[in-house]
This record gives sequence, structure tokens and C-alpha cells, in this order.
Amino acid sequence: MRLYSYWRSSAAYRVRIALNLKGLPFEYVAVDLARRDGTKHDAYADVNPQGLVPTLVDDGTAIGQSLAILEYLDERHPDPPLLPDDPLRRARARQLALVVAADLHPLGNLRVLRYLEREFVATEADKRDWHHHWLGLGLEAAERIADAQGPYALGASLTLADLCIVPQLYNARRYGFPLERYPRLRRIDAACATLPAFAGALPERQPDAPCAGE
Repeated sequence: MRLYSYWRSSAAYRVRIALNLKGLPFEYVAVDLARRDGTKHDAYADVNPQGLVPTLVDDGTAIGQSLAILEYLDERHPDPPLLPDDPLRRARARQLALVVAADLHPLGNLRVLRYLEREFVATEADKRDWHHHWLGLGLEAAERIADAQGPYALGASLTLADLCIVPQLYNARRYGFPLERYPRLRRIDAACATLPAFAGALPERQPDAPCAGE
């Protein structure tokens, strides 16, 4: 099993957590998103036509999109499960995951920020304001949906939702976004931080992180 990843990608971060939780060994292949030119001559485009990470290659087949990968892993390797058995709870886990992965995360993606800079002459302050605006809307919704008791997003058991929330909070801190208004999300993050699968997936612990060799 091979994972094409970038150390600071929150989408790849989700998949690394899942692979660790399920105890699945994988080859880490670094894709430097900060330097990719995105042209058709880029070799990585032959692996993933979108040119994004993560991409999981299993049995010779490449799968893109983090949520598709997570559900694939859960179906092939169901222990521990990432989705509850109950249909309503399963739908709620997907809802919360999509609030982050479909509605919030893409608006702060590197290619979006680069487009704002290139086409609209956005400054660093402009990009920060943009990112903070969408973080506020998305995290407010996630805070209200998450279980009030915890410790995880849907209560006592980890789900797909937690694997999306934790990387997004890491990203929020990187952009200096205050998290005081989200006690449920911070509680989820703290609970997950005690688990080796999450600790091992941290961006700074990946082989392509600038500080990895220090």
C-alpha cells in the first residue's frame, strides 16, 4: 500500500490517521505541493489527474479524495470501524466530516490562496482574512453538530468525523485562528491527541516535513 502525501496537507493527514488506527503499513511518497507546477508534464498527474493529495495506491489501483479513501479503507479493513452501525449515526458522522472536508477545507486550500494572490492581488493579510472568514463559518457549524458530552465528535467512539476535525484544527492554529469559542471541538482534539494513531500522523512527524530530520 502506497500513500502519496504532503506533510502539511490536512486531507492527507486524515488518511494517515486512518492507516495508523487500522494498523496498516504503507509506503510514504512525498508530493511537494508547494513546488508542483501543475502542468500536464508533471509526473504526479499520471497518478492523480487532479494533482492533489492524498492518493492511495492499493493492489495497483490509485484512489484519490480523502473521504473516498477513508471509506474504502473502512470497507476493506473494518476494524476498528470509522462509521457507526446505526444508519442515523452513520449519516451524522458523514455530515460532520463533509462540513469540514467539502465545505470548509477547500476554501483555504493552497491552490485557492494562490489564485486569490495571482488574479486578485491578494496580500498575506487578505488571504488570512479570507481563511479566517471560512474557518469561522465552518467551525461554528461543526461545534453545534458535535456531541455535547464526548469525548469524541459523536460520543464514546471515534468516527470519520474526528479524523476530519483534528487536522482542520491543526490548520486553524497554523493560520492563527482563535479556537476559544469551540469547546466541543477542542475537547475532541485533546482526546484524540492522546491516541498514538493521531500522534504518529502529525505533520511535523512526516518524512517530508522540514523539521523531520532534526
